[in-house]
Amino acid sequence: IAGAVVCAIGCENNNIDVLFEKEGLTEGPLLKKITIQENGGGPASVKLGISMIEEMLPIVNAYERTEVTADHLVLALECGGSDSFSGSSANPGLGKAVDLLVEQGGTACLTETTELYSAEHTLTRRARTPEVGQKLVDAIHWWLEYCKGKDSQINGKVTPGNNAGGLTNILEKALGSAKKGGSTALNEVVGYAELITQNGFVIMDAPSYDPAASTAQFAGGCNICAFTTGRGSCYGTTYFPTIKIASNSQLFTRMPDDMDVNAGQVIDGDITLDELGEEIFEKILAVASGEHTKSELFGMGADEFVVWDIGITG
Repeated sequence: IAGAVVCAIGCENNNIDVLFEKEGLTEGPLLKKITIQENGGGPASVKLGISMIEEMLPIVNAYERTEVTADHLVLALECGGSDSFSGSSANPGLGKAVDLLVEQGGTACLTETTELYSAEHTLTRRARTPEVGQKLVDAIHWWLEYCKGKDSQINGKVTPGNNAGGLTNILEKALGSAKKGGSTALNEVVGYAELITQNGFVIMDAPSYDPAASTAQFAGGCNICAFTTGRGSCYGTTYFPTIKIASNSQLFTRMPDDMDVNAGQVIDGDITLDELGEEIFEKILAVASGEHTKSELFGMGADEFVVWDIGITG
């Protein structure tokens, strides 16, 4: 993504001028804004938006791919449709890849706070400072209060798909979910969609609803996504490439047009977790270098930008 045209009606609570001021945004050749009520209405604003983008194209088309180091990568860590193998193959394998990325100066962002409940102590003891660890504890407490009396994951229940995959409760799921974060220090905990400024391993507080959490990670600066699944989630986006990692070989064989990496090789005894981590890391580098993911080849993901709405608790 090289440029953007930000559109507003003109009378909404989320005022476009206040938004630009609050976020420190300044209009320029690749960032424009349109207020429909001030630009002649809908059709006129569409024409104006098209002309703005046409002005951007010569600038964007002049860009050329250049070789850079891996510390430019900010990796979103996601999981969805987990099964009993996720915590033994895909999630720890991704954690190994995260350690390799952090070693190269890159950044990895774990999220879905409610799916870390009961395993948060494995993360807080890795916190860079007591204050960073306390941020995660505070986030867990917020979700516990928010979800009181609700039929939600943090209160013990997991989805029917997770049940069918062999997971009986959130405690089992959390033990696997936390493994995606690898073993390095926890450097920061940020709020929903907040800009990630700390390198290394970080956590973003977000719901365990995949599209809403992934959208927040993208907004926070993540430029690539690694997504583990045991049941077969089809999530994938065009705004940041999503690498799908199958926890078992049966899934990888059953959904070949959706899965990019087969972590089931570990369960089958064909490779070790370290070898899987290296394979995932190499896939991350390849996709960052222009190789298309299965989701991109399928042409999906243009509409999977989902902002956290009231009532979504995961």
